[in-house]
Amino acid sequence: MSEARIMFLSGLITVVILVFSAILHEIAHGFVADRLGDPTARLLGRLTLNPRNHIDPVMSILLPLLLIFSGSPVIFGAAKPVPVDPFNLKEGRKDLAIVSLAGPLTNVIIAIIAGFIIKFSFIFGSFAPIAEVLLLIVVQINLLLAIFNLLPIPPLDGSKIFSLLLPEKEANAYMSLGSVGFMILFFLLMFPVAGFSLGEVIFSLLTFSEKLLGL
Repeated sequence: MSEARIMFLSGLITVVILVFSAILHEIAHGFVADRLGDPTARLLGRLTLNPRNHIDPVMSILLPLLLIFSGSPVIFGAAKPVPVDPFNLKEGRKDLAIVSLAGPLTNVIIAIIAGFIIKFSFIFGSFAPIAEVLLLIVVQINLLLAIFNLLPIPPLDGSKIFSLLLPEKEANAYMSLGSVGFMILFFLLMFPVAGFSLGEVIFSLLTFSEKLLGL
């Protein structure tokens, strides 16, 4: 198999794993929101594994492919955000933070399970090397999704958790930055500022997390 075909196949597998990991991330948001009083995601049919209900052509496919084939050390993508109505939640900001945490926590759990299976990859027999590579991609993708989404930059999940530390007025002003948050995020990823590289920080956290899992 040519190097180009191997690279394409690897990129395709990575995107498929990324898409389903992002879908599970969003389903977790919707499921927890539903349990806390907001049925919006359930009523809109978003608590399903059907990719058609979740895929965003740009964020789920185009962006991760561009990052993969550009050689970026950070691979990121997302499914369509699950709608959450905070006015339906029983305890407002607190419940919204719990809903926000559910997504990254789901990715961490997936990474832990995949890492555990890697340690017993011998059960796959002659397919063990292939299974180990695929499971390692699952670990890395899910850790990246968790780390990235926990960044305290609106509208990422981490911002809703961080806002709990602020008084309500300041928290509302902080969360209002969501309209420009992704512009700030991509700028920090593409252009190091004063020696600070967000991509390198995320990559370092990924490496540290893998070591914690014994990989």
